[in-house]
Amino acid sequence: MKNKTDQWHALHAETAAIDWKDLERFFARGNLLRISSELDLIDAAVEMANDNKPVIEKWLGEGHLAGVSSEEALLWSKGESNLWSVIVLPWILVQQRQ
Repeated sequence: MKNKTDQWHALHAETAAIDWKDLERFFARGNLLRISSELDLIDAAVEMANDNKPVIEKWLGEGHLAGVSSEEALLWSKGESNLWSVIVLPWILVQQRQ
């Protein structure tokens, strides 16, 4: 991919709604990251794909990017979710949609 616009479009094409049951194994392995609703899922994926450490560290510090908590996993396992995801290896980025 040549630039962020190309990356954004490629990642957008790979974004999909997903059920929690399809994410549980990634949660168990520690490969599942939650993106807060304050961020755009695709924009976050682009920054992760580019390993933009200053931005990623800022989001981590602000709680906009984090590992999925056990409490979130429990709620989502009960069907209380509208999840969208995109893969940025080795991570699966997931966002709860309203």
